[in-house]
Amino acid sequence: MPEGDTVWQAARRLHDALAGQVLTLSDFRVPQYALVDLVGRTVLGTSPRGKHLLTRFDGGLTLHTHLRMEGAWKIFGSGERWRGGPSHQIRAVLGTADRTAVGFRLPVLEFLRTGEEEQAVGHLGPDLLGPDWDPGRALDNLLADPARQLGEALLDQRNLAGIGNVYKSEICFLIGATPWLPVGALPADRAAQLPGLAKRLLEANRDRPVRRTTGLRGQDLFVYGRARRPCLRCRTPIRVADQGDGSRERPTYWCPACQTGPAPAPGAHRIVRNRPRTTN
Repeated sequence: MPEGDTVWQAARRLHDALAGQVLTLSDFRVPQYALVDLVGRTVLGTSPRGKHLLTRFDGGLTLHTHLRMEGAWKIFGSGERWRGGPSHQIRAVLGTADRTAVGFRLPVLEFLRTGEEEQAVGHLGPDLLGPDWDPGRALDNLLADPARQLGEALLDQRNLAGIGNVYKSEICFLIGATPWLPVGALPADRAAQLPGLAKRLLEANRDRPVRRTTGLRGQDLFVYGRARRPCLRCRTPIRVADQGDGSRERPTYWCPACQTGPAPAPGAHRIVRNRPRTTN
């Protein structure tokens, strides 16, 4: 699932391409909205909310989409061939006189009254890249269940919105704790650093095509996607194991020397490849 900075970039591309323009093409290829026609409406803009996208139109209508693992919005110029997947994977098309936004493989697509957007995103915690950011509330949310594993608490969008699996692993490394450490076992001074650290990382990367957390030349990430490679700090091989339950298991990376706390036995480790960040 994309991180909050990736969704922020997608929202900016949609906003820059469509905001203030009148739609000349409208096509929704999902049964529930197959007859919806927005031609003639003005696009007011697109805003991110955590990992959700809210595209607003005049008349008080909002299109709510979520990319999850495979979804993408692509922007094309007039007459440009659409690229991003076969036509049967297209779920939405929004076109103006000179730009067209095409939504591929969108697993979540629904229309809401703009005044009722909270029905879709009201459950989210403070948005790391949004105007509602509140570090105190985010910290309170993270600490509300002291027995919960740190990595799982960071991924829970109800605590704070925008962290994905990459940032989960990187934040745990930077804070010096394994993702399996109970939140309540984290020293108070390190726990207090979590909201600010997460915000700084996402803000630093929202304008970058390649995500970086290290500040080191030639090395983008400390642990994510670096299984068996030496830790950039201590040279101990980075480990990887799944974290989560059932279908929600995610590959999680950590340094067994730099990070303290519980971790799976070596037999539970596995090798996975990092997924590149979607930039279109």
